[in-house]
Amino acid sequence: MKRIGLLFPGQGSQAVGMGKALYDEYPEVRDLFDRADELLGNELSTLMFEGPKEKLTETENTQPALLLTGVAVHQLLTNENIQPVMAAGHSLGEYSALVSAGAISFEEALPLVATRGRLMEEAFPKGKGSMAAVLGMSREAIEQVIAQLDEDEVVDIANLNCPGQIVISGSKEGIDAAAELLKENGAKRVMPLNVSGPFHSRLMKPANEQFAKELDQTTFSNANIPVYANVTAEPVTDKNMVKDLLIRQLYSPVRFEESVRHMINEGVDAFVELGTGKVLSGLVRKIDRKTKTFAIQDPDSLNDFLTWYKEES
Repeated sequence: MKRIGLLFPGQGSQAVGMGKALYDEYPEVRDLFDRADELLGNELSTLMFEGPKEKLTETENTQPALLLTGVAVHQLLTNENIQPVMAAGHSLGEYSALVSAGAISFEEALPLVATRGRLMEEAFPKGKGSMAAVLGMSREAIEQVIAQLDEDEVVDIANLNCPGQIVISGSKEGIDAAAELLKENGAKRVMPLNVSGPFHSRLMKPANEQFAKELDQTTFSNANIPVYANVTAEPVTDKNMVKDLLIRQLYSPVRFEESVRHMINEGVDAFVELGTGKVLSGLVRKIDRKTKTFAIQDPDSLNDFLTWYKEES
């Protein structure tokens, strides 16, 4: 049996039209999308299929949209009796990974991430926070640069994605100032990201207390496969640890590169990115070129994966 590691993307992978080809092709996906609209009391599926892009990009819409598409693809894999051996998600994607591992139900996860998105939007004034990808610098070099910023120019390391790609997060003034300093000190590029707040920075701590209350009202189970946590890059199955790590995840760096390296060391024949886009597959190839990747987002990419999976090893 081939050993599969599932990967679920986070914010930035959303796109108008996401999930539409799967919705049109598979009745079980249609049922899931209809249930999502019912759970949230809105037409999330219409927003995903038709936009507008600006509204889809709002965090409280993006987060349930990404969870829904990831869970839909996982459902199709489950129907094919494909049993992954481990999973991970990038930021918001960790919730999709936990649903896939049976640690939280879809029915509880969907409204939970919508609330998470709203609290993250409210944690810091809209338009005042920012994030940027820094290319071609080490973590240590970036930390030395941002240590030079003024006290009111808040910038933290947010995502450790792959060699040479690290994301910073903070106030807009801080990110703008950091971008200039980083370029002066050797960064190849500093690219602003299409997000609506300073996620995974200390500026998210105001959302923490209220979100902890939401998590306390959520039913967690022990995961049936290891889920590699963003905060520690280590495998977790214990339901109490899952909850604690999700609280810390809001304001802690996403240690994606470390998670992938640990998963590779545990032995995977392929990583399979579920939902929309190919961002994580691209990061995996930069971490280890030899590792096989798939990104499933429509019937064709699903069939490509199934053909490979069912071939004799």
